Amino acid sequence: MTYQIVDTIITNIEPAVTAAEAHGMATGILSIDNRTDAITWLNEVFQDTIDLLEEDKNTLISLFEQTQELINGDEFEFDLFIPDDTFSLQEQTEGLRNWCKGFLLGVGYSTTEAKWPGETEEILKDIVEFSKVDIEIAEEHDEDENALMEIQEYLRAAVMLFRTEFNDTNNDSVLH
Repeated sequence: MTYQIVDTIITNIEPAVTAAEAHGMATGILSIDNRTDAITWLNEVFQDTIDLLEEDKNTLISLFEQTQELINGDEFEFDLFIPDDTFSLQEQTEGLRNWCKGFLLGVGYSTTEAKWPGETEEILKDIVEFSKVDIEIAEEHDEDENALMEIQEYLRAAVMLFRTEFNDTNNDSVLH
């Protein structure tokens, strides 16, 4: 399944949401509570107005379940579902920004935590800053591409830290 296919499915139903944002939301939800199901995520993405063709619904559920499997895996294979290098750097940067917004929404959906464990509070502050990045300044330069890759790696590690802090220790603060 490609980014473009998933993005088309999502934007046909909810034009204000991108595939990157929806995946960020799934990741945020799963980082806090890895037992969440795909229907909960779909209801949140589409605000309970799911009118999907069965094939499209199955594609989205597959994306969610694959994300869940990778987050829960021990191989550190999880990756952000954002536009790849076949897209312009501006589109990739916009995807990263939208993914961060979605992640923050997913985390906010999943917890009412007042005191964040470990380094999660600092990471959330970083993600808030990444969600504000100006896509107009992204140019096709090696240093910009490298910066984008470094941010992606940071976010991958952040997801694993969230998973560890919230799923391996104490789920008492998770809303179900």
